[in-house]
Amino acid sequence: MQLRKRIVTGVLAGALFLAMLCLGGYWFAGLILAMAAVGFWEYVRMNRLNNRVACIVAGLAALLIAANATVAPSGFDIRLSVWLPMFVLLAITVFTGNKVAIDQAAVLLLGVVYLGFGFHYMIATRLIENGIFWTLFVFSCIWATDSGAYFTGYALGKHKLCPAISPNKTVEGAVGGVLFSVAVALCFSLYAPKLLTAGTAIALGLTIGVVGQLGDLIQSAYKRVKGIKDTGAILPGHGGVLDRVDSWLIVFPFLHLFSLLPGT
Repeated sequence: MQLRKRIVTGVLAGALFLAMLCLGGYWFAGLILAMAAVGFWEYVRMNRLNNRVACIVAGLAALLIAANATVAPSGFDIRLSVWLPMFVLLAITVFTGNKVAIDQAAVLLLGVVYLGFGFHYMIATRLIENGIFWTLFVFSCIWATDSGAYFTGYALGKHKLCPAISPNKTVEGAVGGVLFSVAVALCFSLYAPKLLTAGTAIALGLTIGVVGQLGDLIQSAYKRVKGIKDTGAILPGHGGVLDRVDSWLIVFPFLHLFSLLPGT
């Protein structure tokens, strides 16, 4: 029953996601922003943050950063969307007499940067030249990494990768995930050699395979500290939004900030 629920949810969610990706524009941006809103709520909940004003300020800041790729006014400096919520959150520590302590403000600001920029660069990728190709490329490599790591680890895994963080992950699985990512990247190169050479495909496949698994481990480390298995239950059989986008939140900013995709 659980497996059936997981498959049905995965198929329906995947179909919706791909449809919005193909439509692009405000359709895709709207879906990503909705995911960002739910993801930030999950982040607040698992950190047991309960000051409504502080959480709303941080949530709006994260959404502003995420939406910046499509709806920001001309001349808007994205640095302001990081500094201003920091200032407001620190001011709240004063006005609440430390009921919202500085460590809570810091956790909220971390969420602003982690989620805001992560979702921002998903939207930004779709907006670059040949954006549908590059967005689908990145997602396909991430999904191939996840699947490759799971099946290779299940079949061949013997050596634990990071037992203190994720006891089930193995070195063999990690290598398999990277190889699957490279294989999918090469398939995209064969489909569009003018956009993606074989050498670049291998380099990007390796990068996404490694960085994506690190993003997964980051989320695993966080959940282990909090003593939770899933960040939410909005996706039956799959957990919460943050459970599904852990790799995305790291891979997309990494590729953009280091200008690894054309047009970034």
